[in-house]
Amino acid sequence: MFFGGKISFEKVVREHQASVRRLMLTLTKGDDMLSDDLAQEVFIKAYLSWNTFRAMSSTKTWLFRIAYNVFYDYMRANHIDIIAYDNGHELEQQVYNDNSDKVFDVNNAMQMLSLSERLCVTLALIEGEKIKDVAKITKLKENTVKSHIKRGKEKLATYLKQNGYGK
Repeated sequence: MFFGGKISFEKVVREHQASVRRLMLTLTKGDDMLSDDLAQEVFIKAYLSWNTFRAMSSTKTWLFRIAYNVFYDYMRANHIDIIAYDNGHELEQQVYNDNSDKVFDVNNAMQMLSLSERLCVTLALIEGEKIKDVAKITKLKENTVKSHIKRGKEKLATYLKQNGYGK
């Protein structure tokens, strides 16, 4: 299947599957199995609506918006309270499978952020999305996105300094 005769859906999947999975890992607090399931759901939904994609944003931004919706649909369908989840009460907090102490510490630091902060930091700083695109994905105002990023960076810096980094 081709969009506008320019790019195949298969190519979109190859180019963006790692980014979508990273985003899902962030949202699910490192739950590998759930992240994989939700990422697969993202690409199923994207495939089913591929012919409606109008390229008003980048393909990656469009996929991230779908991912955001898939995550919230999952939370609602499973009656998981976002506030309780955000405070770590609903799902077991897991760390990405990596032997590196630095990665372990950064992942732990990310779990200290609120869901909104974690999402905005991941999209802007890790995935390189522009503030305006993060605002589109999250349906937050640009200034709110900037505030979440600023607070998230401050919390990350504090946590990492307390754990021996940057001294």
